[in-house]
Amino acid sequence: MPMPVYTFLESHDFSGKTVIPFCTHEGSGLSSTVSSIADLTGATVLDGLAVRGSVAQNSQEEAGAAVTEWLEDVLE
Repeated sequence: MPMPVYTFLESHDFSGKTVIPFCTHEGSGLSSTVSSIADLTGATVLDGLAVRGSVAQNSQEEAGAAVTEWLEDVLE
């Protein structure tokens, strides 16, 4: 996670909040993002979405379908 994101997470009160991470990547996925967010904030962290950047850029239909499916799962 980039340092500005760490700074943001450390600077705000996430008590009782739920965080749902999402990102684009080129191979690392969410890596340790979920556990890092949970450790830094104490928030409930739900399953996130990681879309390959090349898919987001070159196959918007595929990326859109992944986002839609993920949202349907998260919002159940």
